Amino acid sequence: MPLIYKICPDSLWRAAEAEGRFDGAAIDLSDGYIHFSTGAQLRETVAKHFAGQQDLLLIAVEDDKLGAALRYEPSRGGDLFPHLYAPLGTRDVRWVAPLALRPNGAHLIPEDVA
Repeated sequence: MPLIYKICPDSLWRAAEAEGRFDGAAIDLSDGYIHFSTGAQLRETVAKHFAGQQDLLLIAVEDDKLGAALRYEPSRGGDLFPHLYAPLGTRDVRWVAPLALRPNGAHLIPEDVA
């Protein structure tokens, strides 16, 4: 049961927790699916799309809990990225942790993740 990861603003995730489901951030809603990254993809995703952003959370989900709504599809560089074509139930989340921001604007990814 590999873990996949979602990067999410704290306030957006707290609202999802109150609802019991996460429908996605603006880019997810626009694309029609929730973007995730594998552990191997996470550093590049954070650097490319979230550099310098504060108050982010790293959300870990076991991919096998998401069923057929989760698809691995080609994206950046032809790499297969996990895309969820359904809301994410907050009960399906393994853990949530703050994504610390270093003084240089880069985020500190937990060593056991990527």
